[in-house]
Amino acid sequence: MTSLYEILKDADSSKFSELLNNSSPLPVKNALARHKKTPDDLALLLSPGADALLEEMAQQAHTITKARFGNAVNLYAPLYVTNKCTGTCPYCGFKRTEKIKRITLDFNEIIEEAEALRKTGILQVLLVSGTHKDAGVQYLSAITKKLKTIFPSVTIEVPPLNSDDYQTLIEAGVDGVTLYQETYDEIIYDSLHKGSVKGDYNYRLNALERAGNAEMRKLNIGVLWGLAPWRKDALRLGLHAKYLEKSFWKSQVLIGLPRLHHVPVDFTIKHPVSNRDFVHILMAMRIYCHDAGIVVSTREHPDFRDNLLNVGATMFSAGSKTEPGGYTAQNTSGSQFGIDDHRTPDDVKDALLKMGYDPVFKDWDKGFIR
Repeated sequence: MTSLYEILKDADSSKFSELLNNSSPLPVKNALARHKKTPDDLALLLSPGADALLEEMAQQAHTITKARFGNAVNLYAPLYVTNKCTGTCPYCGFKRTEKIKRITLDFNEIIEEAEALRKTGILQVLLVSGTHKDAGVQYLSAITKKLKTIFPSVTIEVPPLNSDDYQTLIEAGVDGVTLYQETYDEIIYDSLHKGSVKGDYNYRLNALERAGNAEMRKLNIGVLWGLAPWRKDALRLGLHAKYLEKSFWKSQVLIGLPRLHHVPVDFTIKHPVSNRDFVHILMAMRIYCHDAGIVVSTREHPDFRDNLLNVGATMFSAGSKTEPGGYTAQNTSGSQFGIDDHRTPDDVKDALLKMGYDPVFKDWDKGFIR
């Protein structure tokens, strides 16, 4: 079987470069007409030639989303357990050189955070930590066992792990992994993570494959838009999603679309992604990956985020706090990133209902598969 790395490397070929640079609407129209989309079609859908057909793409993306997901929109929130990090990511508020108060919540503080979050109606929680020994597998496992008494669904966004560690966390109750490659451009990736534990591109790339082999229920991949030119990264993101869908039929594949907005003052977003480009990416992902959940976080403005539901988004974070202790305002320190959607979960729920969507706070239970 062709490896994921080889599949993504092929995106650098002259064939894909030509397709991504296509400026004619005709081949894009032909790609839209094909029932089963190929990687070549995805490249065409991401090309400049698609600019004249964004309305047609929107209609197709909307139709696919309605057929696969109906009016359901899943809601979740992150729960940060520590802001300690040994990483050097220059765009991150937790980078080790950032002058912020470093804390790791103890079990009692985490339960207080969890109970405060639960009172807002949130039932799906994403555990988030930096790259630090304080947030090791045993710590995360113990936390998960406690949180499973409060939330039906606990997922994680932590540094990449080995297969045995993923299995340990599944046994503790974790049912999903979020891990963004950040950029599939190896040269840019390496330049951003020199001297960091995140420096091993391939170990990070293959992490969700290890999680899939452990039969993790949800596999959430993504790119940090703004780090590299978006067309090629979007192509590789779609190829990655398809690879996971074909390899791990027991798992649900999700595509996260985090876009850089608020970054440290000493970092410049070299490849900014406009709202139009962002919508273009989202629609191409939906048209190519019919069954993938598409996640849009509180990084985006409320009005813009709500409009994305019409073209493929199926999962929102709500009421997010991006620092440990944020939900109870206990020992709070610097956040990982700033957010633009400050609505409460109730506010988001009400907005969804007004638009004719069904907010879903809980979408599964282990009892369903016993």
